[in-house]
Amino acid sequence: MADNEGMNCLLCGDRAVAHYWSDRQRDYLQCGHCQLVFVPLGQQLPPAQEKCHYDLHENNPEDQRYRAFLGRLCNPLMNRLVPGSRGLDFGAGPGPTLSVMLEEAGFDMAIYDIYYAPDRSVLTNRYDFITATEVVEHLSRPGEVLGHLWTMLESGGWLGLMTKLVRDKASFERWHYKNDPTHIRFFSLTTMEYLRAQWLADMEQPEDDVILFRKPDRGL
Repeated sequence: MADNEGMNCLLCGDRAVAHYWSDRQRDYLQCGHCQLVFVPLGQQLPPAQEKCHYDLHENNPEDQRYRAFLGRLCNPLMNRLVPGSRGLDFGAGPGPTLSVMLEEAGFDMAIYDIYYAPDRSVLTNRYDFITATEVVEHLSRPGEVLGHLWTMLESGGWLGLMTKLVRDKASFERWHYKNDPTHIRFFSLTTMEYLRAQWLADMEQPEDDVILFRKPDRGL
């Protein structure tokens, strides 16, 4: 079991971290403040092994089933966007697809991925909306990354996240989602509520695993 003595939460920075669950592969800790469940830094894959795992993904914009999966975030988000809005797909992966879907709908898109589209200049721009589908569960330092994404949003902009949410400890024990070695951070609805409060944002949950945050409009 990992020693969590002196360990801070990797999302909110709180020191109220306790053991949550362990299996044969690794330990899982939970923050008592924001409720993030996370794997200790020392137990996550090194970058080279992580990329090898991602290389096995077969994401393809021609795959209609994959498009339908992404549509769970794409469709409700598009219903809230002004035509011609500019967006960033953060963590686009080896086969960018969500950005293609949004471009087809008339939105101006940029993409970023630490391994497959590593042009960090796109992270210095501002956007009307940012998407991160099946991304936050991979973030080594989610507080830092999500905080930066939030600063990149224009006033009134949208941040759309898709990730499977932790329900409770009993279901976590049987949860296949935790068995992916690249999944190291697990959010609950309470964790999302923590982000909403920190950002003073509006929050909607159009699908079980989809959360939309709207940045306050300075004009209001």
